[in-house]
Amino acid sequence: MEHETLNIPQVLITDYVHPVLITGLRKHGYFVHYAPEIERAQVLEWIPQYTGLVINTKTVADAVLIDAATNLQWIARLGSGLDIIDLPAARNRNITVINTPQANANAVAEHVFGMLLSLMRNIVVADREVRSELWYREKNRGSELSGNTVGIIGYGNTGSAFASKFKGWNVEVLVFDKYKSDYVSGSTFIRETTLQDVLANSDVISIHLPLTVETAQMVNASFLSACKTGVIFINSSRGKIVDTAALIDALQAGRVRGACLDVFENEKPDTFTSVEQDCYLKLFEMPNVILTPHIAGWTFESKRRISEQVVAEASRLQNTLLSFRMRSASDK
Repeated sequence: MEHETLNIPQVLITDYVHPVLITGLRKHGYFVHYAPEIERAQVLEWIPQYTGLVINTKTVADAVLIDAATNLQWIARLGSGLDIIDLPAARNRNITVINTPQANANAVAEHVFGMLLSLMRNIVVADREVRSELWYREKNRGSELSGNTVGIIGYGNTGSAFASKFKGWNVEVLVFDKYKSDYVSGSTFIRETTLQDVLANSDVISIHLPLTVETAQMVNASFLSACKTGVIFINSSRGKIVDTAALIDALQAGRVRGACLDVFENEKPDTFTSVEQDCYLKLFEMPNVILTPHIAGWTFESKRRISEQVVAEASRLQNTLLSFRMRSASDK
């Protein structure tokens, strides 16, 4: 490649981004190679020359890639989930990992709120029926959100953003975060409580957790049986937190009234096994389920905010590195 010999920090961007990311990195002295269609084999071939790497879900920064990245100083994840990065491998190589959980928190909160209202008021089903010239008013009589109790598990950026949307809706919000305490203050409608309380007393439960060894398959048959009968279940975090088969069983049995899912255990339909195919066909045929293709955080506004945050963090890292080099030079 023509720029291989340039003595400036180089960044490889492997997915589509807002132009502000490219112009911002260039402004701060980076050579930017924008390759949103790049395949993994080419990433592995090119990665040794890069200082920075910007990825989204299609590029996994596993130990193999990190091993090949001999000059890499930082990896930026477009979004919040770090399960696509081998964090121990990055730490061993002193590679800084950047993610942008604040940048799309409002987008996720708005999307989930919209899914919930759509489900409770039968908007999606009614829309399809009207387009088919079917006029079923009584069949589509919905339920109001007012007076319900909403449970939120995980009170980070997206969980707290979602909770804030219920202000003025006459809703009590119960929140649980295993790794925080005394994190709710000054609110008249949000209450910090236990997981057991959230499960037993919530009419709606929304998951806002990262995918870890601890949270994988957390929402299983036991979890769902502990929920209030008739609960509406929402997941916009990571699909593998939920045992899909267990959720389908609970929906079919009526223990779960409905579900809003933006994420799935397998998000590549062309790779479904026969078991997965059967499982998802059951889910897709359910009228009391609203499904979207992992787009909760996917807005024009969040795309720009994510890019701006990556630029700010990359600039800070570059300035820190330059300061370190200047101090080292002066000490000699």
